[in-house]
Amino acid sequence: MPTHDLYANDPGDSPWPVPASGAARFSWEYDDGRDRLLALYQKGKDKQWDGQRRIDWDLEVDPYDPLGTPEEAMALYGTPYWDKMTEKDKDELRRHFASWQFSQFLHGEQGAMICAARIVESVPDLDAKYYSATQTMDEARHAEIYGRFLHEKIGMVYPINDNLQSLLGDTLRDSRWDMPYLGMQVLIEGLALAAFGMIRDTTNKPLPKQILAYVMQDEARHVAFGRMALRDYYRQLSDAELREREEFVIEGCYLMRDRLRGEEVLENFGIPKAEAGQLSERSEFLQLFRKLLFSRIVPCVKDIGLWGKRLQQAYLDMGVFELGDASLDLLMAQDEELAEQLDAERFAAEERERVAEVAQAVEAGAAED
Repeated sequence: MPTHDLYANDPGDSPWPVPASGAARFSWEYDDGRDRLLALYQKGKDKQWDGQRRIDWDLEVDPYDPLGTPEEAMALYGTPYWDKMTEKDKDELRRHFASWQFSQFLHGEQGAMICAARIVESVPDLDAKYYSATQTMDEARHAEIYGRFLHEKIGMVYPINDNLQSLLGDTLRDSRWDMPYLGMQVLIEGLALAAFGMIRDTTNKPLPKQILAYVMQDEARHVAFGRMALRDYYRQLSDAELREREEFVIEGCYLMRDRLRGEEVLENFGIPKAEAGQLSERSEFLQLFRKLLFSRIVPCVKDIGLWGKRLQQAYLDMGVFELGDASLDLLMAQDEELAEQLDAERFAAEERERVAEVAQAVEAGAAED
């Protein structure tokens, strides 16, 4: 079924044209790469995988509770609206919220694919071009997987959030080659990674857990790439140039904190836009969720050298300043380990099933004799 037929709201015109700016840069030096980045490139090649095969698409998903979302996590929980809803209404609300979340993941992954391709085009160093080429493939795989999950398991798609689209457009329109790194790999993907992790660690549904664990395994490499490239480059910039990047980060973080709240879902349930925003703002669960969404962004921003006074004050205002002391290396190592652990558990279970089937066949044959 065409995706257009599954949209909960009108997605607008497609394709969405974003005027490209900036120069394509060629490098004639083919044997002078940074060892760390070339090692990451090799890892990117070694870790390619097929979403059609690695993920068990035969697992069933209840479209009305695809993530096992508890009632307390719903924005309307504890309000008069919730009290008036039937169980069927609540199931439909869960479906819409899961669709909204995974739709933003899907649109973000397409944006990441395009940004990675732009990095291949515009970054001056060949080692970074090599790695970005592997990331472009990773992001294509992620978009494919999220699209399939929405089509086959939930049967509903939401358009890209206006503010996510705005931040993505600003990132792509900027002519400076480092902005796709900063806007996409630090801000948009940093936010997405935190959301992926929270769902991965709390869902009791095996298919979305697989999807998120395997996607996050790739994203751990992407974050490492962005940190390496930007940390090296930002050491060379003037204070004025660094302040320009910090202002972009501040604006983007406020935009994501205040506007990516799923108000479109509540509007589809008859709640006026202004009130939908107030309900999302007052939800205790969503307040915690929004704070945790910055668990990957703040330490990364600090690590790459963007830590001026205005940026620190903005993070104090958001209540996320202390996240700057978190260990990104530890978080990324855990992302990779959890995916490998999930693989090991799945394959061990499959082997036990195979051994049991063989034993049953042997017993059946002995009984016939």
